[in-house]
Amino acid sequence: MDGIGITFISLAALFALLVFMVGAFCLRRFQLRTALGTFDASIRLPSKGWRMGVCRYTDKHLEWLRLVSLSPRPRQRYLRSSLELKGWRQPTEVEKARIQPGAIVVTLSYEGTEVLLAMKFDVYAGLSSWLEAGPVIGIGTWR
Repeated sequence: MDGIGITFISLAALFALLVFMVGAFCLRRFQLRTALGTFDASIRLPSKGWRMGVCRYTDKHLEWLRLVSLSPRPRQRYLRSSLELKGWRQPTEVEKARIQPGAIVVTLSYEGTEVLLAMKFDVYAGLSSWLEAGPVIGIGTWR
């Protein structure tokens, strides 16, 4: 086999790997968008600023997954009974450039730390309902 043949095989393998990665990314994004209990939300990480992603409700947790990732594991996970809704506000001019258009900034408290999520207002209504309808904390005590 000459040098041109090896180069062609290497480039073809690299192209096939690239196509596979793009396909896997698109499949993950499709599954996240169509799964029940998911919504687009940006999160403000203290050292990294705003990051685009997808939030997912489970029975006991609110999970945030990175948008540009192939990992099925959430990057942030918040216990439902430890989350407290503090309110919402309109984004500042600087924040508008970093989050999705038409989003509001929701402030949550999780075990004494502030968590900021950016989402659409109708999604905020769903989040507040999910938090208010939380599980039983103790005998005869609702959240």
